[in-house]
Amino acid sequence: MKKRLVIQGRLSDAQQAELSDLFEVDVLPQATALDATENRALLAEAHGIIGSGLAITPQLLDAAPNLKVIATISVGYDNIPVDALTKRGIMLCNTPDVLTETTADTGFALIMAAARRVVELAEWIKADKWQASIGPALFGSDVHGKTLGMVGFGRIGQAVARRGALGFGMQLLYSNASPKPDLESELGAQRRELNELLAEADFVCVTVPLTAETERLIGAQEFALMKPSGIFINIARGKVVDESALIDALENGVIQAAGLDVFEQEPLRAASPLTKMPNVVALPHIGSATHETRDAMAQRAVDNIRLALQGERPISLVNEETYQ
Repeated sequence: MKKRLVIQGRLSDAQQAELSDLFEVDVLPQATALDATENRALLAEAHGIIGSGLAITPQLLDAAPNLKVIATISVGYDNIPVDALTKRGIMLCNTPDVLTETTADTGFALIMAAARRVVELAEWIKADKWQASIGPALFGSDVHGKTLGMVGFGRIGQAVARRGALGFGMQLLYSNASPKPDLESELGAQRRELNELLAEADFVCVTVPLTAETERLIGAQEFALMKPSGIFINIARGKVVDESALIDALENGVIQAAGLDVFEQEPLRAASPLTKMPNVVALPHIGSATHETRDAMAQRAVDNIRLALQGERPISLVNEETYQ
């Protein structure tokens, strides 16, 4: 008898066909709550769940006694109770690696856009304000040769750093990571305590995962340590930053500008002060949002869940202790 699989959201036709050839498949729309009453019968039979933005609750796990694996189409899993899955012997798979370079592209695009005031000045032209050559009031800041401080130095942080060091001749600092002697040799990176990094860097880019230790890691005290000319970039998670403190720092000239792909509450509403500030570049959480990368992420999740349900080790397994 084929094992049963619940898909939330849309995979490509080829990916869905690949799973349908191997398993009994039930497809739910992205907007559907997995643990809604009408889905309880599906969950009761499900051996696997695959999708993005999965809302995994204790109630859902209680309703899915046969569940063996959850494959999230994301690298982050802060919305999934890993300990609860592990206690039940349920594997959790994610999709690292395949989105590293694309997310780093987004991070560096924010560095460039915030420094050179790209969005602000593009809107300035659309408003028909370009009547003469611009003056110092509209000048931006150089990126090349400046100091880039990486708060977090995992895959994505290292990829952003390589762009800065190798492409723009930037000096590199990093914190919130164990020493990386190979990267110190390759890129000239220097390890700093967080407070030292904030004080020295011209650009501060946050790439740490969201955990109990990193929630609100950056707040008023940290912004006060930055240079008034400093530019803050967040491509991690919105809750890593005290957003009200960030707004205050931007409004009061504590820092110069910010480039943000993530926010405390998403979607970000138009009423947020961040949407009104010319010195803020705000994006709708597009870090990995290219056709190529999203397809690669979905394929990694497909491969993960296929291997897990066939009794093999998934490529990207979060809770290793669940694989016997």
